[in-house]
This record gives sequence, structure tokens and C-alpha cells, in this order.
Amino acid sequence: MTLMEEIKQTKPFERPGDEALLSILRTAVVLEHAENEALKAHGITHTQYNVLRILRGAGKRGLCGRDIAERMVSKVPDVSRLLDRMEEMGVIVRTRDPDDRRHVTARITPAGRTLVADATPDLERVARARVARLSAASIAALIRTLAAIREPV
Repeated sequence: MTLMEEIKQTKPFERPGDEALLSILRTAVVLEHAENEALKAHGITHTQYNVLRILRGAGKRGLCGRDIAERMVSKVPDVSRLLDRMEEMGVIVRTRDPDDRRHVTARITPAGRTLVADATPDLERVARARVARLSAASIAALIRTLAAIREPV
């Protein structure tokens, strides 16, 4: 199905670049929806999963909210509120630095590690299904093309 058919657009795009960029946005929405559907059974969103992976990678030292925000795939307007909810879920803990009360470090809990481990195979299945029809050369070209589009202008 073409993008025009998918979004029920009747007029052609003015420029191929417009269609390409809208196609990227639409694809991102489709992928995020598929990930969120896979994560529903685990009780988390794709954004929460992203935070858990970031904190798992940070190890025992953890990260402050600002550092988490900088590493996230999708930017969220209020990371501290997101971390509040995740702490209430028991998947992260936050500790305030006794020397600098403004600095708060978030760390993944054992329950958070288990959640990531349990959810990852479901997300991997979604990802594999989405790229199964692409050749290795097509995937490499797609990666290069998307990187070029993300470059600052």
C-alpha cells in the first residue's frame, strides 16, 4: 500500500521529498504502535522500556534525569514525572546526593532488570518481522539514508 492510500490522501505530493519525510514520520508511528502493543502485556510503554534500557546500560552508577533525557530515542517533555511513575512501579529507584541535594541519580531495580529481560524478546520479534523482507544491503542503505536525514542542517 502506498503512503497516499494509507493516509487516504487524494492529491499527489508536491515534491517527492515531502512524501519521503511524511513516510518516515508515518513509519515511526507504526513502529512505535507495534512496540507499545508488544509491551502492553508487560505493563510498560516503549518510552518506559527505553528508560529501563538506558539505566541498565548505565550500570550501578545510574544516571541523573538530564542524562537520561539526552539518551532517549523519543524526547519527552517531563522526564522527572516519567521517572516518578517508574519509581512508583518499582522498576527504578532514585537517590539524592547528600553533598548536592539538587542532584538525583536514578538506577534500575532488580524488578526493572527482569522486566527488560522479559519484554526484550517480544520487541525483537516485532523488529525482526518489520525488516524480514529487506535484504542486508537494503537495511544498510536505509541506515545510511536515515543518518543523512538526521544530520543537522
